[in-house]
Amino acid sequence: MRYRLFLLLLLSFPFTLTGQAPFPTADEIKQFKGSKTCVVLEDGNTVYNTYIKQAMGKYWTITPFEYVKLSDFALRRSDPAYSFIMLTETNFESDKSNSVFNFINLLQGKKVDKIGEMPEICAVPLSFAGEDDMEYGYKLGAILSFMQKHAQMIFEDPSLTGRRYLKYYNKNVPKVMSRTILVKQEDLSPAIGSIEKISAIYRYSIKIVPEEAIVKAIEEKTPNTLILHKVGPVGDKNGGFCFKMLIGTDDSEMYYYNQHKIDYVNPNGLLPADLRRLARF
Repeated sequence: MRYRLFLLLLLSFPFTLTGQAPFPTADEIKQFKGSKTCVVLEDGNTVYNTYIKQAMGKYWTITPFEYVKLSDFALRRSDPAYSFIMLTETNFESDKSNSVFNFINLLQGKKVDKIGEMPEICAVPLSFAGEDDMEYGYKLGAILSFMQKHAQMIFEDPSLTGRRYLKYYNKNVPKVMSRTILVKQEDLSPAIGSIEKISAIYRYSIKIVPEEAIVKAIEEKTPNTLILHKVGPVGDKNGGFCFKMLIGTDDSEMYYYNQHKIDYVNPNGLLPADLRRLARF
């Protein structure tokens, strides 16, 4: 993975970074727990700003927080009294399609020369760059809830800080079969585009639902329910990556993380191979 160059005083958004952000030390995790979290907003009244404010107000409890501008971030980023939730643009050296993705990052303030050297508490793929914000906004509450649970976990046990990162959560795959998975039709690959096709591979509970059902499950913290967070290119693009995550609506836990390169055999969406991996337990 690589983060493209970010210049501190540029006025564009989202941010782009160089290099792999370091994992936090035990002391930096403690600093985060005592910090005020600055949510860096886009310029203007954007859809992202609306969604992130709604989600922060409903779901963020681990630290006090406030909304700030890019200029505030530039002034505060060296101060460990602050942490930051911010968007970054990310691409991958192995991706010949040069696809760019938005990640939502939780960073700890530190006096370093480069933004990419700030300790990274958590980072989650959010959307394909250029995608309509409304395509992911309804899931922000679940994503933020997971991020703060991840932060609490590594605060309690700093030895888990960098353990395979999001792939660490695949330890929870055996628990998936006891829960109901909610997916949107458009997040499924054609090979499993119906309940009949899914049932031929995966015999446990999965439902194809509209967006409103996923929103309701997140807001009501529906027990024993997982939502699929899929991130991939817009349209039928052949190339780039597809990210797939299952997040619990009642416990904010991640139960599955995987990614694949998109090609004719493995299109954009949850694949039969993902269901086979979930069903093998």
